[in-house]
Amino acid sequence: MVVEAQARAPVVNAEFVFTDHDFSRIRTLIHRRAGIALGEQKRQMVYSRLSRRLRELQVPEFSRYLEMLESSHDGEEWQAFINSLTTNLTSFFREAHHFPVLAEHVKRSKQPVTIWCAAASTGEEPYSIAITLAEALGERAATARVIATDIDTGVLAKASAGVFTMEQVAKLPAERLRRFFNKGTGTNAGKVRVRPELASMVRFERLNLLDPVWPVKEPVDAIFCRNVMIYFDKPTQKKILDRFEPLLKPGALLFAGHSENASLVSPSFRTIGQTVYVTGGKGRA
Repeated sequence: MVVEAQARAPVVNAEFVFTDHDFSRIRTLIHRRAGIALGEQKRQMVYSRLSRRLRELQVPEFSRYLEMLESSHDGEEWQAFINSLTTNLTSFFREAHHFPVLAEHVKRSKQPVTIWCAAASTGEEPYSIAITLAEALGERAATARVIATDIDTGVLAKASAGVFTMEQVAKLPAERLRRFFNKGTGTNAGKVRVRPELASMVRFERLNLLDPVWPVKEPVDAIFCRNVMIYFDKPTQKKILDRFEPLLKPGALLFAGHSENASLVSPSFRTIGQTVYVTGGKGRA
């Protein structure tokens, strides 16, 4: 990514000095660290989110913050930087058409089922997957598992706690609420917690998809990587999809987001439904 010439004029009415050069450096750093490609239209978003870090650290301008960041090759501030610039929009059974497809797919499996949720966020998606497995597999769900990963450590902490407000679960049918959640009492009134038997199906781990080593080693029955690829440029998308392919069992499914098309990026995948893919020649329509 090309770094623009430095400009020292601050953003109008800004609390902190934020130049074109600062924005360019941020775009370069987040692309290098997390593969995220920030467009010019994200300037205000970047300023707003990173300003919180400057206030907390009492740093007067972005250039000093970036100098501090780049002077430490790893560490907590790099993770805070990444957490600040990732987007975590999720809900239970979001893009609902995927879950009946998953249910029918796992019913055909004769072996223990493993699903990888590659963007776990605050947990609604991996728990939706676990609920689908529990309903589809019955007693066999005891051997099923969901590997839930995300680059953002903040949302992973919330996800692993398994606690949600009544507003977050309001659209779930009453039967699902009774079966899979415990109601909070006392100071937890107005909240629910995922039941232990469902929580035990899900393993949460921090993962940057650019990492050279992934915690997913064995082939899986499906990968949910929804509304993630839109934040990457085409070369990064292809690199990730190429790494997904050998991790999918024959006939396994890849679920993408509503605005993503894996088959346009990698010839290894072909569509078999609305944003549902299999590796070429292996899948069942």
